[in-house]
Amino acid sequence: MALLIALITFIVAATIVLVLWLLFGASTHQEMVRDRIEAVRKAERGGDATADLQLLRDEMLSTVPLLNRLMSRLSWSNRLQKLILQSGIAVKPGKILLYSAVSAVASYLVVDRLSRQFLIAILSALAGAAIPITVVAIVRARRLRRFEQRFPEALDLLGRAVRAGHAFTTGLEMVSKESPEPVSEEFRTAFEEQNFGLPLRDALLNMTDRIPLFDVRFFVTALLIQKETGGNLAEILDELARLIRERFRIHREVGIKTAQGRLTAMILIGLPIGMLFLMKALNPGYVQVLFDDPIGPKLLAGAAVMQVVGSAIIWKIVHIEI
Repeated sequence: MALLIALITFIVAATIVLVLWLLFGASTHQEMVRDRIEAVRKAERGGDATADLQLLRDEMLSTVPLLNRLMSRLSWSNRLQKLILQSGIAVKPGKILLYSAVSAVASYLVVDRLSRQFLIAILSALAGAAIPITVVAIVRARRLRRFEQRFPEALDLLGRAVRAGHAFTTGLEMVSKESPEPVSEEFRTAFEEQNFGLPLRDALLNMTDRIPLFDVRFFVTALLIQKETGGNLAEILDELARLIRERFRIHREVGIKTAQGRLTAMILIGLPIGMLFLMKALNPGYVQVLFDDPIGPKLLAGAAVMQVVGSAIIWKIVHIEI
């Protein structure tokens, strides 16, 4: 019965959203197009181009106009959009929120049907809602790690191009064509931005916004300082690539020395969960008290919270930033 009610509620909500989109979606899209055209005309007449043309660069947070207007008023929507941009996933924040809502509802229904415990079902719904955002964060971390590993090679290529007599912007184009992803994608974006009229300083600063790595910030800072004061650009790039590789070497040594601590952390994190399933399999009646007794779910929730806090503390101890 509960599953049937949830299904009917979902169908009614989806129908309401579809009707609202059909009624207001097209007109809102036309108004947005007219506003952008008017912004271009105003800029051509000598108006404030920086403020008006900003409309042309703003990406919609959702293809559903009503959801897009709602998310535009929320401050965390921009942070979510930046997270998605840094991950390289071609999806809008509104769709991520939709996935989170569907995952939360599905997790709640499944856990509530299996355990019949409201608190556990709510916690499962919260965990389900965090799954899409967690996936985006994992993809972002992997992409940034690949960029960081291949960044010294791009600096070497850029240094050789400058040493051969090419302009720095030509070197950017060479890196965008010959380097692997995601390095080539980011350098291509920077090259195209400055090629379409954006100052080189702004194009490089935009790269630091898309790739929030210390190495990229050092790279951009060194370039801006060299542009102001002068100097041997090829030598600066070679030295920066050497420093990045040296940091990788130190990071690997630290990883070797902290291997035992990380293994201990994994054992301590997995031991309570593993023991719970083992005791459930060997002596189901002994563990079933935690689920049948009214205070049992509260104890499980408290244990889960302490487990998360302890895991975060252990992770902070064994992961050393270099």
